[in-house]
Amino acid sequence: MGLLSGAAGAISADKALAQLADFLVESEEILLAFKIGRDVHALTSLRVLSLDVHGITGARKTLRSIAYPKVTAFTVETAGTFDADAVLTLIVSGLDPVEIKLDADTPIADVQRVLAVMTLSAGVLDD
Repeated sequence: MGLLSGAAGAISADKALAQLADFLVESEEILLAFKIGRDVHALTSLRVLSLDVHGITGARKTLRSIAYPKVTAFTVETAGTFDADAVLTLIVSGLDPVEIKLDADTPIADVQRVLAVMTLSAGVLDD
C-alpha cells in the first residue's frame, strides 16, 4: 500500500500552511498542496511533505519529508475513462516507491512541472 488509500484534491497554499506551518523551515514555501481526509501532501520550494494524521482525535501525526535531490524519477498518471483517480509515484533513493493518489481534477500538468523543475534543475520556478 502507498501513502494513501483514497484520492487527494488540490487545496490552497494557505489551507496547507494551516496544517504544515510547524514543519516548514525558514523561507520554505508551499508551491502545490493536496488533501485527503485529514492528511495533507505538499510540494514545497525544498521538498515533498506528507502529513499523515492518525486516530480519532488526530493527536498522533507522521510527517514524511522527501528532499528533491533524493527523487530519482517520478511518474504522473492521469485519470482514465474508468479510473477516477490520477496517481503520482515518486522513486526515491533508498526507499520503496511512494504513491500518492490524486483527484481526477488535480492540475497534473502543474504537478509534473513543479516536480520536473525541482528535481532536474537548481529548483528555481519561473512564473
